Amino acid sequence: MQLKHKIITGYLIIALLFGMYGTLFGDHSQRGFFFNIGRGLVWPAIMFPSLGLAFGSIIMVGVVILVLIIK
Repeated sequence: MQLKHKIITGYLIIALLFGMYGTLFGDHSQRGFFFNIGRGLVWPAIMFPSLGLAFGSIIMVGVVILVLIIK
């Protein structure tokens, strides 16, 4: 197994555990399991809110650059 596969597998396991915890005990426990799994896939942005702001900023800059390039 390559290192890349181990890292991706570890990330997905953490996301699954984060989603299960959110479904059973989290603030969004009234929501469905798949909602919490979706939140689990972006767990770094939820655990570290400033990281979420950084992701959002990078995505926004990328979209602006794409719009400028396409024109």
